[in-house]
Amino acid sequence: MEHEEQQDLKGRAVKLTDLVAYQQGAVVSRTMVDRKVGTVTLFAFDRGQGLSEHTAPYDALVYVFDGEAQVTISGSDVRLGSGEMVIMPANQPHALYATTAFKMMLVMIRS
Repeated sequence: MEHEEQQDLKGRAVKLTDLVAYQQGAVVSRTMVDRKVGTVTLFAFDRGQGLSEHTAPYDALVYVFDGEAQVTISGSDVRLGSGEMVIMPANQPHALYATTAFKMMLVMIRS
């Protein structure tokens, strides 16, 4: 079932940066699409915040649309700035760290 808020976004132009707000010392998330076949989630990380190392059973695309982040995939660091993306392979350990406050979109397709 869709949230009313998600329904209100359909069919109109919106800025990604306006859809999720920074909070001091926190990681904020907002699910935009949640379906059986996949999810689209926006995140706002305050500087120094992150997600600890974990794995996922599906490839996941990270698109940074504000700020800078370090993504570690199987022990290798990838630095991302606004407008850049990386695909984190399924079943590979990965972590994220905010080198500055940053916002990202996470797209996971389950197949």
